[in-house]
Amino acid sequence: MPGGVNSPVRAFGNVNSTPIFIKRASGAYLHDVDGNDYVDFIGSWGPMILGHSNPKIIKAIKDQADLGTSYGAPTEAETSIGELIRSVMPSIEKIRMVNSGTEATMSCIRLARGYTGRNKIIKFTGCYHGHVDSLLIKAGSGVSTFGLPDSPGIPEELARHTISVPFNDINAFLEVFESIKSELAAVIIEPIAGNMGFIPGDKDFLETLRIKTHENGSVLIFDEVMTGFRVSLGGAQELYGITPDLTALGKVIGGGLPVGAFGGKAEIMNFLAPEGPVYQAGTLSGNPLAVAAGKCLINELIKTNPYDELEANANYLLTNIKDEINKEIPFSFNQIGGMFGFFFANEFPNNFDDVVASSDKYFESFFKDCLNQGIYFAPSKYEAGFISTKHTKKILDEVINKVKVIYGT
Repeated sequence: MPGGVNSPVRAFGNVNSTPIFIKRASGAYLHDVDGNDYVDFIGSWGPMILGHSNPKIIKAIKDQADLGTSYGAPTEAETSIGELIRSVMPSIEKIRMVNSGTEATMSCIRLARGYTGRNKIIKFTGCYHGHVDSLLIKAGSGVSTFGLPDSPGIPEELARHTISVPFNDINAFLEVFESIKSELAAVIIEPIAGNMGFIPGDKDFLETLRIKTHENGSVLIFDEVMTGFRVSLGGAQELYGITPDLTALGKVIGGGLPVGAFGGKAEIMNFLAPEGPVYQAGTLSGNPLAVAAGKCLINELIKTNPYDELEANANYLLTNIKDEINKEIPFSFNQIGGMFGFFFANEFPNNFDDVVASSDKYFESFFKDCLNQGIYFAPSKYEAGFISTKHTKKILDEVINKVKVIYGT
């Protein structure tokens, strides 16, 4: 495997270290092949909101496996998970299941271009929307070069259709918007960015995107692959009170199995084949195992609505960590629902440049020291953290006490 892993961040390259290999997981813990246990604050990058190996979700998967793993044909379960999602995200009038967040954002872009008959896309520096050719421009921790792709293999001709604008910068957005609005198919954004650490969008900024795209007949796409069902039941769009035209989802709606979805206004979604001319397909879309797991998880989230408790626990953890770290070095943090971020900087960042300016040295040292103490944070300052309902106060206090040991207090 290139780099020994199947996804680059797992290689621990950002922290100059060697990855750990996981054997199993339970509750708030990961257990590696060498017999070490870790309090996990990654949660498979979002979906383990009720903890690892949740018995109800495991049972739902096993029950479905007895009936078959894949049909390549419609199922009732696909319709029912669509109804569940729509019940808490009313902006999604119609939905289509896919197999990953990358597929979801890719399909949103194709659909927006087909619907509007335009080609250009505006995205925001530091927002990562999967490894889609037209979106891998100034994406998170990638190479930041205006007008050029972040990765070899992406034609410059394609990259030129995507313009990246600084996150949370209204004036910069308006300047670019006015210069290309007749060609602008869509604006895509993580309303709460999870791929430059954890940076919430300013409400005025997001509202400006909504107003201008609506006026221009361009499509506003919210990438809620990370935030959907993670920051609240209705995602970031519920918290901000802003209705996008299309929404990309993933992670949580599969309960830990590979899944994605996208949906939005019926008028736009009706442009998809077989009703419309925009083609999109997938043999494993709506896979019954993933749908079974996702239905179980979403139903549990609707019943328990754990987001206030998750946010309070994340704040408790980070406040206490800051009390220890700030005695020696700068530290700032934020959290919304079950998602959080921290940086080694005096002021909490507002955009990608602020994140870059935060200390790599302090982050690397903190990450390695925590890992040695059995605490598993994301191995990059450009990644968000996640907390689950299984992270009890007792477990959080154990983590806080280990941080005290690290900093000699």
